[in-house]
Amino acid sequence: MIKDKVVIITGASSGIGEESAKLLAAKGAKVVLGARREDKLKQLVEGIQKTGGEAVYKVMDVVNPADNTAIVELAQKTYGRVDVIFLNAGIMPSSPLSALKTNEWNQMVDINIKGVLNGVAAVLPGFIAQKSGQILATSSVAGLKAYPNGAVYGGTKWFVRDFMEVLRMESAQEGTNIRTTTIYPAAINTELLSTITDERTAAGMTSLYEQYGISAVRVADIVAYAIDQPEDTTVNEITMGPSRQSW
Repeated sequence: MIKDKVVIITGASSGIGEESAKLLAAKGAKVVLGARREDKLKQLVEGIQKTGGEAVYKVMDVVNPADNTAIVELAQKTYGRVDVIFLNAGIMPSSPLSALKTNEWNQMVDINIKGVLNGVAAVLPGFIAQKSGQILATSSVAGLKAYPNGAVYGGTKWFVRDFMEVLRMESAQEGTNIRTTTIYPAAINTELLSTITDERTAAGMTSLYEQYGISAVRVADIVAYAIDQPEDTTVNEITMGPSRQSW
């Protein structure tokens, strides 16, 4: 059941995070939204509240461990607990390795990997104590197979795949009942392409997404499906994308 669950979403100001927040709130969840852009968060929360939903927000950067702790504390203070965290923040400044965009490599490691680690570290003590909880994370089809220009981005998403699988296994072994769901989207229309600074890569990806890209609402539907499963059932991995794209 989704109704009345307290759900934290990072990267909530646009794309998959925004659409998931709206859908889950419409289904009765109490959403706690985090991102760097306060104007977007405020607008999203006001929109949810106007339609009768429950939502609060906190400006945060997933790279900062204290920010992750703070949004968990906000959820606990506002709604009394945390049931789900959706680790969705990410960037995709893809480029060939020969371009040596090392600053972008490090940014991807910081946000796509450390952001997940920080979110899990913030929420895990509470989940262990209550012996329940669910952690969802956005990986990518680039976390399942290799793509030129995506060595570092794909590497960060392969990390998410392995990390989430071990988290699931350890929770089962330890009896903490923590459910995990890793989502592997293909071409979804979000702001990801805006982070690509390599011109040739940007042109190629833009062409691909213009041809195949589908709405982030489709991923939100998957998020809701995973959360809505009975507590004794884990939907561990979901690969999804445009039916016309041979990803």
